[in-house]
Amino acid sequence: MATVEEVRSQLTAPGGMFEIVTETVDGIDLQVYKERLASLRAIPELSLLRGDQTFLQHGDERWSFTRFIETANGVGHALRAPVTEGGAGVGHGDRVAVLSQNNPEWCLTFWGTVTGGAILVGLNGWWKADEVVYGLQDSGAKVLVADRKRFERIADQLGECPEIERVYLVGCAPSDFADAVGADNVDKLRRYDELTGSPTAEFLDTPIDEDDTAVIFYSSGTTGKPKGIMSTHRNMIANLQNTIFNSVAGSMTGGGAIPDGGDAQTVSLFTSPLFHVSGCHSTLVVGMLAGLKLVMPVGKFEPQDALRIIEDEQVNVWATVPTMIWRVCEHPDRHDFDTSSVTSVAFGGSPSADELQRKVHDTFPNVKTTSNAYGLTESSSVATVNTGQGAIDKPTSVGPPVPTVEVQVIDAAGDPVPTGEVGEICLKGPIIMKGYWDKPEATAETLVDGWLRTGDIGYVDDEGFVFITDRKKDMIIRGGENIYCVEIEERLVSHPEVADAAVYGVPHPELGEEVKATVQLESGSALSEADVRQWVAEGLANFKVPAHLDLTTDKLPRNASGKLLKNALRGEGVVSFEETM
Repeated sequence: MATVEEVRSQLTAPGGMFEIVTETVDGIDLQVYKERLASLRAIPELSLLRGDQTFLQHGDERWSFTRFIETANGVGHALRAPVTEGGAGVGHGDRVAVLSQNNPEWCLTFWGTVTGGAILVGLNGWWKADEVVYGLQDSGAKVLVADRKRFERIADQLGECPEIERVYLVGCAPSDFADAVGADNVDKLRRYDELTGSPTAEFLDTPIDEDDTAVIFYSSGTTGKPKGIMSTHRNMIANLQNTIFNSVAGSMTGGGAIPDGGDAQTVSLFTSPLFHVSGCHSTLVVGMLAGLKLVMPVGKFEPQDALRIIEDEQVNVWATVPTMIWRVCEHPDRHDFDTSSVTSVAFGGSPSADELQRKVHDTFPNVKTTSNAYGLTESSSVATVNTGQGAIDKPTSVGPPVPTVEVQVIDAAGDPVPTGEVGEICLKGPIIMKGYWDKPEATAETLVDGWLRTGDIGYVDDEGFVFITDRKKDMIIRGGENIYCVEIEERLVSHPEVADAAVYGVPHPELGEEVKATVQLESGSALSEADVRQWVAEGLANFKVPAHLDLTTDKLPRNASGKLLKNALRGEGVVSFEETM
């Protein structure tokens, strides 16, 4: 069997299936695929050919490709229709915001919006009222699509968002909120059903440029106000083609992310939040072109429900955030379910990837490959991926960059560092965001000569594999020594009685900072602080042993993408990390 390097060279060479050329985009030379789709609209145009195959399953509700795409087209036409004709008057570049749990309406709104050249604004479903209002005001959204639970948070503040002309409610009636929104705004409320009443095979014909913004997703907001991150049609299609490349290359080397099921349709468990790039860019978009059957759980994620769906629907692929996989792989009843159909599990940049891989293989006996990927919202999802033999040989790496993506490591002065030296990871390629919505100064700080300064610390080894050691802002400097939190976290979670751990710095009058760790113990554990410190000291230098420890059996706070919210642990903010979705 050919090596990864041989396959990559073959596929991307002149005349290859994924030929890569250099083009100048907005003054920056980028590596791009020579043959690529012109816009996201081309994806459903091609996928209509799949006809009655199932595209999306949500509970007992089944959507074939034909039904889904024609309904989404109807949504697009209804959004574009003038207000005087009962529509929303959405034109090219207008913003349509969605505030909802994962459901078909979210997906229909996405495709109905972007295929008409408008911009989908994915609002975080876990946000509180002030955060939602901020996102609506910041994006200048003209339309809001919302489910009952989330609209309840902001109904009485709708008047603070005067640019919103229509609110389409999912699963509830306008009369339910007439009093809350007030007389001045009640006429803006509509049932979502008004958008879906006229399915059509006719696509909107609004001209779309590759570099038109397709979506705005907001940054995690772990520090300061969230920033609206603009992904273009070029960005999202490049991510799509990178994913398909990985699948094709994997099938040639035994490490495919999407397994080759022959004539059988591949079934994918769809659990990533749609307001996150892993859910929208890398599941919804990829799933449509790849012809996947996407099975979406109803409501809040529950490990037992996921296991039941895997058994009932014979799921083959599960790509999601590490937190969800951890929860399933640690569920006490996991071996009571038939998980033999699962052959591929993928997750984003887990700091304990090797341990997670062991748990995955214990839970899913027929998994042929696990994939550990690294990316940001600013990189439109995946920038590097580690799968196949690479995941076995280098389990703590996030892998080499995907095709069309370049990686550079720089020092504090912005200069490249030698191979193997630690610095800030920078990314360049057609997946990199257009910028931050209406924030040119923040854009200029983050995008420098086409390079995205990620704020992540790491290094690249002599084989091109990327290792992430920490977030730049989370590095601890203790008495002049740089301490990378992830190293200590990996040591902590390798203890059999430790379920999760977060390490961060706390002020010290002489040393500058000391190491503090919040450690989630397994249920029934009797570990003491002395036991935990001894465990760390046995594997790491003494200055890395936590001087301060909080031991708990409560789950640690994480955002929707699985990132530890260390600001909450430091007491810098109150975060609800397990709200019902």
